[in-house]
Amino acid sequence: MSVSATEPASRLRYSPSVEAALDRIERELEGAYRFNRRAMAILLLQGDLDADEAVARSEGERYERVAAIVRAVRAECGAACEEAIGAARREAAARLVERFVRGPSSRHVSFQERLSRICTSPITGVPVLVLVLWLGLYQFVGVFGGGTLVGWLEEGLFGQVVNPAVTAWVQRAVPWPWLSSLFVGEYGIWTLAVTYCVALIFPIVGTFFLAFSALEDSGYFPRLALLVDRLFKAIGLSGKAVIPIVLGFGCDTMATMVTRILETRRERLIATFLLSLAIPCSAQIGVMTALLHDHPAAFWVWGGVVAGILVLIGFLTSRLLPGEPSRFAMEMPPLRLPRLGNILSKTVARMQWYFLEVLPLFVVASIILWVGQLTGAFRWALAGLVPVVRLLGLPDAAAETFLFGFFRRDYGAAGLYRLEQTGALTGNQLLVAVVTLTIFVPCIAQFLMTKKERGTRAAISMAAFIFPFAILTGAVLNWTLHALGVSL
Repeated sequence: MSVSATEPASRLRYSPSVEAALDRIERELEGAYRFNRRAMAILLLQGDLDADEAVARSEGERYERVAAIVRAVRAECGAACEEAIGAARREAAARLVERFVRGPSSRHVSFQERLSRICTSPITGVPVLVLVLWLGLYQFVGVFGGGTLVGWLEEGLFGQVVNPAVTAWVQRAVPWPWLSSLFVGEYGIWTLAVTYCVALIFPIVGTFFLAFSALEDSGYFPRLALLVDRLFKAIGLSGKAVIPIVLGFGCDTMATMVTRILETRRERLIATFLLSLAIPCSAQIGVMTALLHDHPAAFWVWGGVVAGILVLIGFLTSRLLPGEPSRFAMEMPPLRLPRLGNILSKTVARMQWYFLEVLPLFVVASIILWVGQLTGAFRWALAGLVPVVRLLGLPDAAAETFLFGFFRRDYGAAGLYRLEQTGALTGNQLLVAVVTLTIFVPCIAQFLMTKKERGTRAAISMAAFIFPFAILTGAVLNWTLHALGVSL
């Protein structure tokens, strides 16, 4: 598994077993591709989904034969093929660097490099991460976005000006109360779906995406990946998995699709499961942070419980699934001051994409709730959830929040926000509700993406585990707080 330092990358030779597998696949390819057939064989052997789609288009009826051979080869060598390919490439790159790269015997260490070392060292990197979470997430997103901006928009502009005017106009235009309630009732399209999206979700998601884009443009995330690489190995992942995990804090649906970059099926399965279980999306994070901004201790308990679940479930899953995490190699860009133009363009693009996905789902959910209210099905569903929320130590009114959560977790979080504003929840109840909703069933869009990427059986199995696990976790947390006499 060696190569001459001057040998072109396309002539890279792998181990005999990998070469035999590549030859076997390459001989079956007859279509026209952007890359040569050896490159396509390598991509197929690594499980690249885009390459698989290209082969399906080019080979036509021959695709099933090619796919069967790829499956047979991967079944024979498993992750060993991908590891061997990666190891050979790293060895070749190291040989080239050793031969051609020269540097001064001593050099000045810049401020940016010193700061980079601080961010990646376990001793100093963890406090830096805590500071980033405190300033970027808690203060900017939670206090400013979820407190100041939401208060101005929801309670001021929409609560006192927009919604009363729209309600009056709709009730004059639609004289039938049962029909007008579709638009401006308790679960109306305008008073619930649009108000949640614009007055509640918009400022929270907007501030989150601003903070996320600033960190992304600064070059901090690759250093975070290096910092958590050792921890990730304990849960069956490499530091490279920090990319979909971090993206999950923006949108778990998008992050599930990005798990394609992980080298082995085992890693992709573990990462998808953890995204569904313990990674809250931007709207959830913002709303949860806003909910807890008056309870700093509860905020850190929430973060600690969710992080503990992530590590524990990841560790157990990695022990149940055979194989080892792949080695980690990532380009390390320089640290720099974020550029305002980059931050704004990324934030606008993400906000546009988010609202195009979320607003239609919120509208559909409002219509379903309206129909359920008219037919009485909504009342029956709430009655079925009341024993669950009582098990969690929550008031019966919280059943509505969890019903919202079945449509989207951020929809449920927004409902919880409105419930908290009425003063119906104590600090302990708020913490229990926030933890339970964070690890609640995945949203519809994420479930469909999981089904597409990992298969129907895997998607259903994940959802079937997550719901009872979330309820059990909330119940245990409620019991523990009461047993220890903790009051937050």
